Amino acid sequence: MLLRNKTVVISGVGAGLGHQVAAVCVREGASVVLGARTEANLAKSAGELDPSGARAAWRVTDIGDEAQCAALAALAVERFGGIDAVVHVAALDSLFGGLRDADFDSWHRVVDVNLFGTLRMTRACLPSLTARGGGSVVLIGTQSSVAAPSQVQQAAYAASKGGLVSAMYSLARELGPDRIRVNTVQPGWMWGPPVEAYVRFQARSEGVPEAEILARLTERMALPELATDADVAETVVFLASDRSRAITGQSLLVNAGELMR
Repeated sequence: MLLRNKTVVISGVGAGLGHQVAAVCVREGASVVLGARTEANLAKSAGELDPSGARAAWRVTDIGDEAQCAALAALAVERFGGIDAVVHVAALDSLFGGLRDADFDSWHRVVDVNLFGTLRMTRACLPSLTARGGGSVVLIGTQSSVAAPSQVQQAAYAASKGGLVSAMYSLARELGPDRIRVNTVQPGWMWGPPVEAYVRFQARSEGVPEAEILARLTERMALPELATDADVAETVVFLASDRSRAITGQSLLVNAGELMR
């Protein structure tokens, strides 16, 4: 088991990637501490992961609030004795559009959640990571920060995640002496609830079968199918584990080969 006797804090746990990350962590032997803004999602996820509650704890957490970030980190210490890894899934990705129609107040909110919120949560976990002798911070980025898709326009989201990757380099250098590693996973089109909803919406809008919309997405991939939430979660857990103990300051695309760098 990659994470036997480890404790992993995961922000942004809902029905998609956050839950999948937590599920793989539990499968690999970890205890998990889940944070998100929606209590019902947290309770459902934790109940599915471990009905006994012995290896899954949760607390309603808005990463825009520093005190709530600190409370989630404290829960991990209280329940499981410390923190070995932090995975940042929480993000605001619902703002669409580009520069011409930009509402910069909304852009500020996206940057505050995706960049500063992630940094708030990371800082809250640093004392425990340091006390454990090091650990791993895994950021969830996006392929759109390095290659904007033609299908949808999310300039604010891409910019916020691009800023997070830039911050990663500084964090990896700053935290490295304490053996805290910082890496980014950058998914492309990822089959899970958001992309499933996109495919359904486009199919209804155009009056075509959902399979046709999906085929348009997959035809650009080197592999003949989209990566899934579960595929991305497997990569995240590798970076959270000691198997990647010599990897820091790196970004890894998980995109079925759509973009190669």
